[in-house]
Amino acid sequence: MQTRAPHVVGRDREVTALVEALDRTRAGRGGAIFLTGEAGIGKSRLARYAAGHAYDAGVRVLKGRGTSIGPMVPFRPIAEALLALFRGEPPDDSALGPYKPVLGTLIPEWHDHRSTTESVVVLAEAVLRLLASVARKTPCLLVLEDLHDADAETLAVIEYLADNLEDQPVLLLATIRTEPGNALELIHRIAQRGAAAQLDLRRLTRAEVERMTAACLESERIPAELCARLWTDSAGNPFLVEELLHGMVSSGLLVSGARGWQVLGELKLPVPAAFVRSVAHRIDRLGPQGREVLSIAAVLGHRFPLSVVQRVTGTGDRALLSHLHAGVAAQLVTPDEPAPDWYAFRHPLTADALLAQLTPTERAELSRRAADAVEDLHPGLTGDWCPLVAKLRFDAGSPAEAGLLFAEAGERALGNGAAGSAVTLLDRAQRLLTGEARADVLDSLLPALAETGEFERAFELEREIADLSGLDGPRRAKLHTRLARVAYLAGRFTDGVEQVRAARSLLGAGAPDELTAQLDVNSAYLTLNISSADRIESAACLARKAADAAARAELPVVACEAWQLLGIIAREQDLDEANRCFDKARALADAHQMPIQHIYALVRLAGNDWLASGCTAALGRVRDEACRAGAITVAYNVDAIMALQHVLTGAYETAGEQIDSCLQATARLQFHALTRYLLMVKATLAGHRGNRQETDDATARFEEVAKGGAQEIPLCHGLARAFCALLEEDHALAAQELDAAEAKESQNPTTFHLSGTHGIRVLLAVLDGRFGWSDYEVLAKSSAAGMRWNRQFAGLARAVLLGRDGRGAEALEAFESAQEAAALYPMARHLGLRLIAQEASAWGDPVTWLRTAEEYFHEAGIPAVASACRGLLRQAGAPVQQRRSGTDQVPKQLRGHGVTVREFEVFVLLADRMGNKAIGTRLHISPRTVEKHVASLIAKTGQPDRESLSAYAAAVSYKSVR
Repeated sequence: MQTRAPHVVGRDREVTALVEALDRTRAGRGGAIFLTGEAGIGKSRLARYAAGHAYDAGVRVLKGRGTSIGPMVPFRPIAEALLALFRGEPPDDSALGPYKPVLGTLIPEWHDHRSTTESVVVLAEAVLRLLASVARKTPCLLVLEDLHDADAETLAVIEYLADNLEDQPVLLLATIRTEPGNALELIHRIAQRGAAAQLDLRRLTRAEVERMTAACLESERIPAELCARLWTDSAGNPFLVEELLHGMVSSGLLVSGARGWQVLGELKLPVPAAFVRSVAHRIDRLGPQGREVLSIAAVLGHRFPLSVVQRVTGTGDRALLSHLHAGVAAQLVTPDEPAPDWYAFRHPLTADALLAQLTPTERAELSRRAADAVEDLHPGLTGDWCPLVAKLRFDAGSPAEAGLLFAEAGERALGNGAAGSAVTLLDRAQRLLTGEARADVLDSLLPALAETGEFERAFELEREIADLSGLDGPRRAKLHTRLARVAYLAGRFTDGVEQVRAARSLLGAGAPDELTAQLDVNSAYLTLNISSADRIESAACLARKAADAAARAELPVVACEAWQLLGIIAREQDLDEANRCFDKARALADAHQMPIQHIYALVRLAGNDWLASGCTAALGRVRDEACRAGAITVAYNVDAIMALQHVLTGAYETAGEQIDSCLQATARLQFHALTRYLLMVKATLAGHRGNRQETDDATARFEEVAKGGAQEIPLCHGLARAFCALLEEDHALAAQELDAAEAKESQNPTTFHLSGTHGIRVLLAVLDGRFGWSDYEVLAKSSAAGMRWNRQFAGLARAVLLGRDGRGAEALEAFESAQEAAALYPMARHLGLRLIAQEASAWGDPVTWLRTAEEYFHEAGIPAVASACRGLLRQAGAPVQQRRSGTDQVPKQLRGHGVTVREFEVFVLLADRMGNKAIGTRLHISPRTVEKHVASLIAKTGQPDRESLSAYAAAVSYKSVR
């Protein structure tokens, strides 16, 4: 006889869903299923059934479990499950690339001291890629139990997996109690959006309880009063059915005889007291030492380490194992399979029942003894031990000690990138502590809240700072400095300035460097983002003060931040000075072993090299180093720059593929700044292909994400829209877009310098007479004008100005220099030839340039510029090659009317109600020729007049775009 059901009862719907999901997983289509329900409802039993079925079907099973030992421990269930991969042959890591070092947070074998801390989303992507890599050989079932005990970071990883497992042969099966909390709310949201199936386990019906009882007792002849009592007392909870049966059999209340099972005496087992008494009865049979062992275990949590229990009780190995074996036989505890030195209560209710039997004094004393034992066994309280002892000290009635330990655990979690857990731990610590100790906790809690994006809650703590009695001015100022940093990260720059002002008033004159350094660097970043006439100079002054103070106070992180900002500011005027600043930041990072600061300095140095020379070799090397260190953000930063380089160098297909690939990753990883940059690059790609509709669509999407406040806005005007207008031969619109870019930059200085303000705008303004030598010289002196992309256009502008002054030889020399700079950029180079050809008749070779440009734009499918080149060639009296291959661009219904390519070019411009002169200027033909084409179009299309023809052209253009 067994008092545990040998098979699943009453779960046909759930079993079918699990089997079908496993079949889909074996076919390569994974997903997620959440089993929800109250404690004891059968979630774990179904998970075991699924694991068994998966094993029989050749599916690899990975198991992990949430823990309630003390406060939540970051990533515990995920790490537990993944570590099973390393108990046999380690998984192939060749496909993980930069994600391998990220997994060092969970997998000790892959930990690398050079690894940098990334966001939880990046870690989730790394877990997804590891599972996908393993599942390519054998489909996987990932079983994660008791998510109600999981930390915020684990829940974030689970949500990410649920959203992204559909195309992988991996099935996530998780169990969670239906108790109010963040975990259950998350599961509901995931299920509501269709990313996972939620199977809410109901209680068993009376008939199902009878079937379960018969299965447990291995008999169809069950006393009716037994079934009635079990149904009443268990309320259909399978765990309680088994527990009550076990208690009745063990106590002799239910016995088996010749006539089957019989009840001896009266069945009076009220719920939940019946369960508590059942546990108490079984514990009593273990004796005083057995009771002590399990009581200490219950104080530790629903899972407990044998080493600690043994140290508290002083029990020998043999006696301890004897008590544990008795507990296993009594169905109170069970070995915790993934961890050999750990046991777990068979059900959390068992530990709760044990604690209910202890007096407050007894529980406090056991908690104190358990805390002492852990500290003796694990000096320094590494890993999970610190939050466990914090909980034990709290239960022992020592709130101050508990608060300090919670604070230590929170700071460690923050250092390991588990900001969500850090907030939970630090928040609990600050509620237990007072005075300076509480101020220290707030000093860590504020940046933790910034990391999790809880900016409003961080600002609410300003009242807590004001209420800290007896706190001196410098300590209070330090907290306001933290709030200033939070304000900067939140984009609340004016609020940040107020926090800086409050900190300075508290510090007064003569404040120590360790306080002023961080305050000044925060103030510098804030100043750079608030409009004022001297914001650049003020930010640079503050950053330099911060760098000097940080050097004196030996604050390398602050010094790095200051030198990075100084480099960014210096880039506007002097790339060499910017490089010197970044070199100082890199040297500091290397000297103090700060890998993330080292990589950021390298990527900025490589970015300067790219801007100056157009060479991406240094960027490629930085990307490789970032991948080795697991710095995913930096790697995608470089990828985004490389995508823009592909656009500028004319590798449009490669650029499109890289942009789409990066956008998928950055959107999934929630890298919002990179997503904005990539959308700008996407708009630039469309603009450089002359595709107006795609340019406008990509720009609109960018503006939707940027919400009017991103530094890339000038680039969208000058690098995307203006170039699209130039390829449409609409030079007036291009000038308007470039003027808009310059206006945006003046309102909000940008660290991006390719918007055209120092390049193409200068050339167009010189060509149309708006700029002369004085305007040119002002812009040419800037560092941005010497960047290779801008240098090609600035050089052409110089050539035009020299040519107008009759300095032909110098003009030709400037032109050749510009062509060297333009060699990397075929579209820009040929566009430059087309733009200056009319100005170069006295000192250049405009006919050759126009022929070269016409050939390029014809082959590139940019008819407007190709046509303009042919028109300029005709004006120069040069023979022009006829191009008939453009007929495929004429819509089918117009080709049917006999409309020619040239007539179609006129037809397109008629959609904008342009006059003959404007059309002629755009196409470089005479107004009289335009008039002939219009008359021919009216006749061929059957329209009564020009107005009707224009309306028809607009309708045809709309349909072609649609």
